[in-house]
Amino acid sequence: MASAPLDVLRFPLRTAGFVGLTFGMYGLLEVDTALSSAADREVVLHTWMRRYGRALLKLYGLDARVGGLDNAWAAPDPGAGGHDRPGASYCPGRDASGIGRVFVMNHRSALDIMVTLAFFEATVVSRSDLAGWPVIGMAARRVGTLFVDRSSKRSGSAVVHAMCTALKRGRGVMVYPEGTTFSGDEVRPFRAGAFTAACRVGAEIVPVGLAYGGADSSYADESFAAHMARVSRARRIPVALEVGAPIATAGRDVDAIRDQSHHAVQALVRRARARLVSDG
Repeated sequence: MASAPLDVLRFPLRTAGFVGLTFGMYGLLEVDTALSSAADREVVLHTWMRRYGRALLKLYGLDARVGGLDNAWAAPDPGAGGHDRPGASYCPGRDASGIGRVFVMNHRSALDIMVTLAFFEATVVSRSDLAGWPVIGMAARRVGTLFVDRSSKRSGSAVVHAMCTALKRGRGVMVYPEGTTFSGDEVRPFRAGAFTAACRVGAEIVPVGLAYGGADSSYADESFAAHMARVSRARRIPVALEVGAPIATAGRDVDAIRDQSHHAVQALVRRARARLVSDG
């Protein structure tokens, strides 16, 4: 069946909107940073990351339904109107002691990054080649993305070290521990790197489950450009996110933490899928 004219136009229009939005918010971030004290710059960065992520959700028609942000450790976003408004809360990147948290989520689409920026105060661990991409790479480098070459043991060790450093400084880290994107709701085995870093530092693990509704949004056997062209044509994409309670790691075995986290993420994915079904 041929696509409707508006569906075809959404990809170039949203791509142009993405470029304009990225450069516009990048500029505003730099101005805000220059006017802020050194002590406030981390807060400024994460505030603009949330604004950018939520603007991207609107641009790409992502209808986010989020559960778990009523946990006692979640925080209201002053710029969004408080806990009582949808999407008005976020997950702080550090725990009560000031150590960064490790957020672990299943990975299904390039759209996952937008969801992460919108709701999590965290640095993302991403594939190394993204650093050189036009526009996206610039934005990723500016917000402190940690790049890893999955085929290189040396790169993997360096990223674990970088995660430990970030966590000790109180920065949250978002990891997609399946290592790449997959389709469906089955959560694939987790790689150990993030859990090794968390256990070394004693950082909390926060499990997150994600599910998309409507048209298939999975990024699998296609190029990044083809994936974005396909998902950009959709008028609206429902996405459900479930955030679990933090898992303590201090003094515990890495493999045990990884298994517990995998089980928790799988349960949260099922809960996210149920939310999409019940909400229609």
